[in-house]
Amino acid sequence: MGYRTIGKQLGEKATTVAAIIRKWKKFKMTVNHPQSGAPCKISPRGASMIMRKVRDQPRTTQQDLVNDLKRAGTTVSKKTISNTIRRHGLKSCSARKVALLKPVHVQACLKFANDHLDDPEEEWEKVMWSDETKIEPFGLNSSHRVWRKKKDEYNPKNTIPTVKHGGGNIILWGCFSAKGTGRLHRIEGRIDGAMYREILANNNLPSVRALKMDRGWVFQHDNDPKHSQGN
Repeated sequence: MGYRTIGKQLGEKATTVAAIIRKWKKFKMTVNHPQSGAPCKISPRGASMIMRKVRDQPRTTQQDLVNDLKRAGTTVSKKTISNTIRRHGLKSCSARKVALLKPVHVQACLKFANDHLDDPEEEWEKVMWSDETKIEPFGLNSSHRVWRKKKDEYNPKNTIPTVKHGGGNIILWGCFSAKGTGRLHRIEGRIDGAMYREILANNNLPSVRALKMDRGWVFQHDNDPKHSQGN
């Protein structure tokens, strides 16, 4: 197989695969050879301390770690800290923003997913999904960086919980199905059950008709209190 094909199957870059293969052909081994140069300023014990802290507290900054090592008697730069963490398989990434959910909400979502895990694909084509969202056009949301592996982006330690409303500039209601997106409605003021019913009356059914959904379609929304009030 080619380098790219192997890389895709292993989740590695093609250049990494190529380097490993060339090393095997030349030396009959894949481990790194001893390299010349100055010894690492951070001892194995210091490296273990760093990795233990960033795994427990992924939002730890390089400066925090520099200060920790300095208190322990080792003075290093932030670049040295970054190189040490990268050698252990972690890198600095922007924290993912996810909905702030209580444990009961997480369990309810998991139950819904398990209950419908084996539903045929054609059943989902009948569903019209809807929800509200907050948009901040000028990027007021702050960002944070965390130390993590690529596959751990949605680990709770590596995410920033967000709420659906409050502090935003534009609140929108929208809907979509397997056939495409429906109408988008801007919400003015505080949404309650009465406003929610009005939004559905003016936008939901027209969206179903515009998307030419089959008879027997299903309207799906979450358990937000105003949705219950809107029933």
